[in-house]
Amino acid sequence: MKPIQIRIDGHIHKTSQEICMDFLNTERWSEFTGYTILPGIKNAHFEVKTSGWVGSRIKVENTDGSSHIEEIIEWDEQNRIAMKFQNFSAPLRHLATHFIESWEFSTTSSGTNVTRKMVFYAKGIIGWIFLLPISRLMKKAFEESLRKAQ
Repeated sequence: MKPIQIRIDGHIHKTSQEICMDFLNTERWSEFTGYTILPGIKNAHFEVKTSGWVGSRIKVENTDGSSHIEEIIEWDEQNRIAMKFQNFSAPLRHLATHFIESWEFSTTSSGTNVTRKMVFYAKGIIGWIFLLPISRLMKKAFEESLRKAQ
């Protein structure tokens, strides 16, 4: 089954290094408020921190009581970072195997152009059907988050 993909492009008036340092500040993750019925983040904390960040794992609790783990799978502050969302609580664990979120950076004279993507990997057709509207809400949440970051 083909994964579902979303993408947003924007500009942030910070360097890619500053964007990455903001990402590592899990106390700020609750600023992600979700979108309509898509929950925001209640809290997040590192369960594992590695040197170089790849392999670090962040436990996320959402405002609806659900949870998941985000593992850093790529960390290049100049060009790209990526996280694997996994170990979902119910009901999402019945719909998806994992998600991959990536941020790609391009430096400009006034900050950084950012491409933020998420790929949703469904468990079968039923999972895919449920993940499609969730992906659309996530895209709206990403757009709102980018507006706040500018």
